[in-house]
Amino acid sequence: MSKQTKKDKGPVNKKGKLRNRYYEAELERLQTELVHLQDWVKHKGLRVVIVFEGRDAAGKGGIIKRIRERVSPRVFRVEALPAPNDREEGEMYLQRYISKLPTAGEIVLFDRSWYNRLGVEKVMGFCSDDEYEQFKKNCAGFERWLVEGGTILVKYWLTVSNENQEARFKQRIRDKKRQWKLSPMDLTARSKWFDYSRARDAMLEVTDTKWAPWHIVDSNDKKRARLNCMAHLLDTIPYEVLPDPQVDLPERDESDAYDDVAALAGKKWIPERY
Repeated sequence: MSKQTKKDKGPVNKKGKLRNRYYEAELERLQTELVHLQDWVKHKGLRVVIVFEGRDAAGKGGIIKRIRERVSPRVFRVEALPAPNDREEGEMYLQRYISKLPTAGEIVLFDRSWYNRLGVEKVMGFCSDDEYEQFKKNCAGFERWLVEGGTILVKYWLTVSNENQEARFKQRIRDKKRQWKLSPMDLTARSKWFDYSRARDAMLEVTDTKWAPWHIVDSNDKKRARLNCMAHLLDTIPYEVLPDPQVDLPERDESDAYDDVAALAGKKWIPERY
């Protein structure tokens, strides 16, 4: 088959899946735009919060990984908070999340967030009914305070079908490289599918607001979900492409030159196996 014929192939194969060549090209294009967004956020001193919530095995980590792949970790910071420790248990619920909010020129991606209280904590009984109801009542107000204070807040809910979640969990069980992704909490959550659905619906009812709306991401196809989410993010946050700075590479200073290669002779080098 000629190169020309390959080039003429569309973005989708016979099974309706994105071709790898198209996916990689679009991913590179979007990641380049994310670098432009990064420069703009730094230039304007913006504060950006991106919340990723959704079903277990819905692909939150995969989307976050692709967003951060080509940008600076000093600008795009990921927060995936573990279960609270003894000290944090005694704090106000939002306290440790507020401490992770961005400063000027920073984007924070929450891999799960304060919405734990309206999701996993509610379903698994990790909070009382009073704590749940109080936070459900106040969450939208907290987010309004964030937005009115100048923070850009973008919220994504990733949805995956029952069949695909089951398949992904089974894949994690079979594949040693993926087993670390499967926690006892995931297995318990699998049996509580409809409890999580009801908790999601109750959450959306009170927190899908004009100032901080939820954006639903169909993540049954991981590649499409990644591209769609990245494209939407770039459409959601206005930015301009800044001119590249003038960078001149200085010549090496030879005034105090010595044989630095020979200085390493006889040291312990790792074996060259490849």
